Amino acid sequence: MRNRLPLLLATSLLASAQTPVWKFAVSGDSRNCGDIVMPAIADSVLKSGASFYWHLGDFRAIYDFDEDMVPPASLQLKTPHLTVRSYLGKAWPDFIEHQLRPFGKLDVFIGIGNHETIFPMTHEMYLSQFAAYLNSPVLAAQRVKDSDMSSKPQSYFHWVMNDSVDFINLDNATGNSFDDAQMAWIRTRLAADLRSDSITTIVAGMHEALPGSTGSGHSMCESPEGIETGREVYRLLWSLQQAGKKVYVLASHSHFVMDDVYRTADWPNQVLPGWIVGTAGAVRYRLPPDAKGGTIARTDVYGYLLATVMSDGSVRFEFKETSLDDLRRLNPGRPDSLLQWCFSENRDLRPPLPKSCAERP
Repeated sequence: MRNRLPLLLATSLLASAQTPVWKFAVSGDSRNCGDIVMPAIADSVLKSGASFYWHLGDFRAIYDFDEDMVPPASLQLKTPHLTVRSYLGKAWPDFIEHQLRPFGKLDVFIGIGNHETIFPMTHEMYLSQFAAYLNSPVLAAQRVKDSDMSSKPQSYFHWVMNDSVDFINLDNATGNSFDDAQMAWIRTRLAADLRSDSITTIVAGMHEALPGSTGSGHSMCESPEGIETGREVYRLLWSLQQAGKKVYVLASHSHFVMDDVYRTADWPNQVLPGWIVGTAGAVRYRLPPDAKGGTIARTDVYGYLLATVMSDGSVRFEFKETSLDDLRRLNPGRPDSLLQWCFSENRDLRPPLPKSCAERP
């Protein structure tokens, strides 16, 4: 025991020497009540000192009116009539005005969700509408650094912070999968990170969770192509972690918050740190029946993950919840009945389908 004391003391001192360096914030799924919830999230993110906010997709419902634009009839609120045509024309500009502008000058990165390609919206329309965000100064500078100026900005991209943390935004919004061009890009990007001496950390974010998560019933497991391409990406990320890189996987799509989502039978002894955070305003879903791991498993909440990057490149995540008082404070002039409806009634009580990728053909 005496010989172990110096080692234990050194280990303790090393752990305590890791200090917070900078922060970022992330969440997704802000349809339905996002115009009401996102200003409160933005207010909290700005006060946190985060370097940027990352939205993982699903901005507006598109298949139906969002309740923050057309309140539920049961509230009997007198609001201007909105036709389907006028709603579709206003949906994305409304998202920019009421959900992104509250972040002011803070860098905002956006991922694409499946609702961004619901008919009549298309992938090309998305690229056009959000061109300023997909080719922001940070992303444009990264493309120059990568010598990747041969094509126009895409819905998948990456940016490196502090020369050491590579943030990779992926697109699995169409067909629950990654297409061939994106897979080639992912392989090249992760191979470069593996070779790099300066990149210590990889944070991969996407709308739908990779196959084999706790939320498999609502993930890339929903298509054979999603299972195939998603599993390849997972294994590539696992190889990076095995090589000593620090790897974190973020998703939304399911409207709850949960951590340790890849500690499942699908990935025995190959667990990547993973979070689902679809809590930015969308109708809240029930938790999957096997949501037993991790330290966070909550629904009927709004909020975001505040991530702190430590001096060794590790990242610590904390869920920051948004309260009804926050909604009231950041939405002056909105009917209180609508704020209360969004906070208490914006939920889907149907139980989730307990499926795993192993059940797919």
